[in-house]
Amino acid sequence: MGMMIKIAHLYPDMLNLYGDRGNIIALTKRMELRGISTQVDRITMGKSFNADDYDILFIGGGQDFEQDVLLEDLKKGKDKEIKRAVDSGKVMLAICGGYQMLGKYYKTYDGKMLEYIGALDFYTEGKEERMIGNFAYKTKEGIEVVGFENHSGKTYLGSGVSPLGKVLVGGGNNGEDGFEGVRYQNVFGTYSHGPVLPKNPAFCDHLLTTALQQRYPALELQPLDDAAELAAHNTMRDRLLKK
Repeated sequence: MGMMIKIAHLYPDMLNLYGDRGNIIALTKRMELRGISTQVDRITMGKSFNADDYDILFIGGGQDFEQDVLLEDLKKGKDKEIKRAVDSGKVMLAICGGYQMLGKYYKTYDGKMLEYIGALDFYTEGKEERMIGNFAYKTKEGIEVVGFENHSGKTYLGSGVSPLGKVLVGGGNNGEDGFEGVRYQNVFGTYSHGPVLPKNPAFCDHLLTTALQQRYPALELQPLDDAAELAAHNTMRDRLLKK
């Protein structure tokens, strides 16, 4: 029986803005190349799931107008499982709208309050101007991440969570404090579309290592030939940082 990793893909039918599904492809491909099999379960509207069954949870980004429908579905039990996954140290990657939904609320530009699931201590406020364009940030592990942001929501972190990284170029969480994303235990929330993982193999492997080591503590991932991925990453990084 070989090694295996299980991924829950939440709302794959609704949250796939800017090809966020590419993150699932990157995760499974990088496992396959190392001889580790993956099982991806699509957790769609109306479908319940048990957090204990999975090593990684993935939530993509979507348009704001879809989130009302999603919130109704989330509050039928998925919210509790997501909170359980967060508290038990499961690896979770949440992008843009999926990231925002982990927080306490979203206050729209015209003052409407959307109560989110409150799995993490942060909130988001919609603003008139959008933060849009390619951007880059560096995680506390020193991993440089390049991606594409497009959001009018400004996210403000509470005291119980850390930023995912420090902005090198671009807006990040709010365009004010110089930080991007959220990190709490093994949850990684980011505004980075692109999709983020294919262009950032080191970040992808960091997520995989974190997830795999919970199941196989001594596991060290073998390096892959990332020439193509690194060329894409470095081209974008150098263009942004004008190196």
